[in-house]
This record gives sequence, C-alpha cells and structure tokens, in this order.
Amino acid sequence: MSTILLIEQFLNGLQFGLMLFLIAAGLTLVFGIMDVMNLAHGSLYMAGAYVASSAMAATGSFLAAVLIAALVTGAVAVVLERLVMRRLATGSHLVQVLGTYAIILIANDLVKLIWGSAPLMFSAPAALSGPVRLLPDLAYPAYRLMIIVVGLAVALGLYWFVARTRMGVLVRAGASNQLMARLMGVRVPLLFLSVFVLGAMLAAVAGALLGPITAVQIGMGEDILILVLVCIVIGGIGSVRGAFVGALLVGMVDTAGRAFLPLLLREVFSPSVAASVGPTLASMSIYILMAGVLVFRPSGLFPARG
Repeated sequence: MSTILLIEQFLNGLQFGLMLFLIAAGLTLVFGIMDVMNLAHGSLYMAGAYVASSAMAATGSFLAAVLIAALVTGAVAVVLERLVMRRLATGSHLVQVLGTYAIILIANDLVKLIWGSAPLMFSAPAALSGPVRLLPDLAYPAYRLMIIVVGLAVALGLYWFVARTRMGVLVRAGASNQLMARLMGVRVPLLFLSVFVLGAMLAAVAGALLGPITAVQIGMGEDILILVLVCIVIGGIGSVRGAFVGALLVGMVDTAGRAFLPLLLREVFSPSVAASVGPTLASMSIYILMAGVLVFRPSGLFPARG
C-alpha cells in the first residue's frame, strides 16, 4: 500500500466529508433549534444540483450556476418554511417524518415534470478539468481540490458566523434551550426561517459542486440524506462543530473502507471473495462507527445540549 495511494484517498475522504458537512450543518441546526426532523433536506440538495445544471447550460458560467442554484433553492426554502415547516414544528416527530417524506415524493415528481426522468450531466469548468501535481508522483484532480478549498472556506465562515456574530449567539441559544431563548426575547420563528434558508442554500451549493462528479438524478437526495443523518448522530444533534467532525469521520471512514478493505481482504481470502465482501463491509463501516460512538457517547461527540 503506497504512500501516494494513502494521500490520494485522504484527499478524497476530506472532499467527501466537507460536502457532507455543507448538507449536515443546516439540517442539524434546524433539528436543534426547532426540534423538526426534516427528511426533505435531501430534496433541497437535489434541487441545487438540478438548478445548477440548467443554469450552467444557460449561462456557461459555473460560478453563476452555483450562485443561481443557491438563490433559487433559498427562495424555495422560504416558501417551504412558511407553508409547511412552521406548521409541522408544532406536531410530533411522527407527523414531521410523514409530512417531510410527502415533500420528498412531491419534489421527485416535480423534478420529473420539469427535467424529465433521465439523469443529467454537466461538466466541471474547463480551467479545473485537468490535474494538479501536488507531489512528483501525485497528480490530483483540480476540481476536487477546488471542492476541498470551498468546503474549508465555508466551514470557517460558518464557524465565524456561529461563534463570533450576534446572530450566531442566537442560533446557539436556540439550539441549547429554545424555551429560554423565547423568554429572553429571541424571535424564534424569524431565527428558524433564517437558519432553514441558510441550510437550504448550503445544501444547494453542495449539490451544485457534486453535480459534475455524480450523476444528477431523481432520488439523489434520499441517498445522501442517510449519510448526513449518520454524521449528525455521531457529532451531536444541534451542534455545528459536531456536524463538522461527524462529516469528516464519515467521509474518511467511507472512503477508506471502499478503497482499502478489498485490498486487505485479499491478503486473507480469494480475490473473488474479497471483491464481493469488501464493498459490503465498507458500506457497513460508517454504521459500525455510529454504533461505537453511541455506546460511549449516546448524545454524540459534541451535543448542543451539553
């Protein structure tokens, strides 16, 4: 197992983890502040990918496509929060799960109505289509490096927002104790709307950035939502720091498992057995990680209500 392969898979895990964080940050704050389980958050990620694909085809500018995807998805989030999420917030978790699952079905049908059922593909910017030589023997895709840089920049910006601004203080207060925040005069409905829209825009950015890497297709939001929920549970519900750590752990473990488990199993089993068992164990690895964390820290690594 070469050092170059280890570095390459580390960068892949970092890139994947940062994109998971962009999606998980908004979802964990919404659940932490308003105690709303929003299964439709993955549909906002899907909307960002589809809007970015259409904007890229119309403008030819990848930057414009990402910005348009974030703004359009943010506008959709305002309508969704006003009409649906605010009402679901007063119901039980079962009502919230059923209501947001209905939104998933509606969103999938709307996407099929607007864009059709065939997967969409849009390419990365030409300037980022080639590799960057990081080491004499390591050439890494420039587009994936850009995703890492953007993900780290957004993570730092979100940390500054939550830790250093007055709005961030209100967000942390609402996540820690919503009733106390209300009694202190915090306008929690406006706070919830702001956080919900911010989370939707971050999810849209993740969808737009991952669009050139993965196929833009119906149901892509449900697939990634499962991983995002694992990140939130590991990190601690309502905690941005927990979402960041959990997303990096899930990204690293998932990437390392898929890359190295089949190779390690070949040392013990036949190549055919390793090829069939390795991917299965790799897909189980993040859930084993989650179970191990919950055994020792039932509230997650960095719970907001600590």
